Parts: sequence; structure tokens; C-alpha cells
Amino acid sequence: MKEATYIWKNGELIPWADAKTHVLTHALHYATSVFEGIRAYSTADGPAIFRSKEHYDRLVASAKTYYLKMPYSVDEMTRATVELIQANTLKSCYIRPIVYSGYSEMGINHMKNPVDVVIAAWEWGSYLGDDGVKNGIRVTISPWEKFSSRALPATAKCAANYANSVLAKIEALDRGFDEALLFNQSGMVAEGPGENLFLIKDGKIYTPPVSEDALDGITRSSVMEIISDLGFSIEERIISREALFDADELFFTGTAAEVTPIREIDGTIIGSGTAGIITKQIQDTYFKAVNGELAQYRKWLTPILLPA
Repeated sequence: MKEATYIWKNGELIPWADAKTHVLTHALHYATSVFEGIRAYSTADGPAIFRSKEHYDRLVASAKTYYLKMPYSVDEMTRATVELIQANTLKSCYIRPIVYSGYSEMGINHMKNPVDVVIAAWEWGSYLGDDGVKNGIRVTISPWEKFSSRALPATAKCAANYANSVLAKIEALDRGFDEALLFNQSGMVAEGPGENLFLIKDGKIYTPPVSEDALDGITRSSVMEIISDLGFSIEERIISREALFDADELFFTGTAAEVTPIREIDGTIIGSGTAGIITKQIQDTYFKAVNGELAQYRKWLTPILLPA
């Protein structure tokens, strides 16, 4: 991870090293924070933020779910992100906005605490590695279940949710895999620790519905639109363990993961054992879209003018 020069906090740019918070901050003790993962990509016309409005709409919705009074609008957050990228002169970057209950009173009830808002941005390459993006990754089915949306709202990107992801991810890495796949309490596919899953069989494409305790991913919805535009069938469907091993192709999507093929699950080779033909076509279209090369998808990009 390469540090940038500035971070935006509560309405102003501050030096990266000065972005500090008190050790008794409520969010540190009770996970009362919500966040987003966003990317800005390098295009022929300069950097552009991918689906900024959709990400900040979801951030506001997540904050509302956890009773965090959002002090900034979607437009204000977008302008702050543009300002931050310009100040750091980043041509492409990963963007992490976070809204959290700050330092005031201890105890589970955070309603009297201030709400802090921070946006960081830095250069970050492929989350699952360049080789993984090109050739596919090795995945294991996690012994940890994805929590039920009756326990915590799965559609809100709260820090508490990702304790589940941390356990699954580290356990997978400890056993020599690149990533995990979590099943829900019904024994059906939910999602990866930070990714949505897509399955291809006989030229048709499937992904678990949000009702299976999967995040309603913004990259997921973008890829679903691309799949339809390419002329493939896309259907939200419950996916079993058996369906995974019988798949012709599998891939993950996510802001960090982008579009990453899965070549193996628990020692079972998926399809040809490398990135499949349809996955490659979807992946190629996705990367052209986010890099501003396809006119029909420029609606997803917020352009940024860097200082000369």
C-alpha cells in the first residue's frame, strides 16, 4: 500500500500522517462504522471515479441503517473525493470513505457521539493479484458461515460485517488458498469475503440473489448489465455446493477484486482450470468500460481534471 499525501476528514484536507482518532472512539469498540470501496481509473481524458453516485448513495443508506446522522450529501462527498484525488495527483486509485461514531461517550448507545467522515485514496493494484486476474485463483469453501441478514443487515457495508470476512479470509490463506467462499445458514452460496460470485453453465450465467445474504454489489450490478449487453442470459438463482463443482466457469466481482476468475475450488478444477472464454469476454468489457473506452458505459464515470 502506497501512502498518499492527503486525507479528507470532516470537510478539510489534512496530511496523511495527521489522520488520527481517539482510542476511545465508539466505532473502535462497537464497530459503529460504515464504509465504501470505490475505484478511480485512468482514462484517455484523465482519472475518472467509477459509479461515484451509486457508492455514495449506498454509504448514506448504510449510515441511516446504523443510526449515523450523515453530515454530508452525496454531491458533497463526490466533490470532496474529486478534491482529494486532485490534491494527491492520483491517476488511478482505490478510494475508502468511512463514516463512524466518534469519541464522546462510551456504552453501546452511540446517539450522543459526533459522527466523523473520512475519505482516503491511494494507489492500489489488483486485490487478488495480477496473475489471479489473468489466470484465475484457488478458492476454498469456508468453515465459517455468512451471517444471516436477520442478525445484521447484509446490504449495509458496516465494519461489523467484515469480522466474518476476516475470519474466512485468513483461514483460507492459512490453508494455502487465495480466497474463501462463504455459504449461508441454508447451506447455499452467499458470497466471498469481499466479492459476489457468478457461475457459468452451458452459456448461461447465474449469481446468488441478495436474499441469500449477499451484498448487493455495485460491481455486481455493473457486470450484470454488461452480461446482458453482450447477449448472455443472466439470472439470480440459489447456487448449491454441487453446482459449483459442475460449473463451466466461475468468477468473483467486487470493487477491489474487479472481475477475477476462479480456476479451482478445494482441489477441484473448474472448467479448463484457467480463466474461461465467457469470463474473459466479460472481464475485457468491464476493464474497457472502467477505463473509458466504451461510450455506452461512460455514464458510470465521473471525470477528474488534474492540475497541470
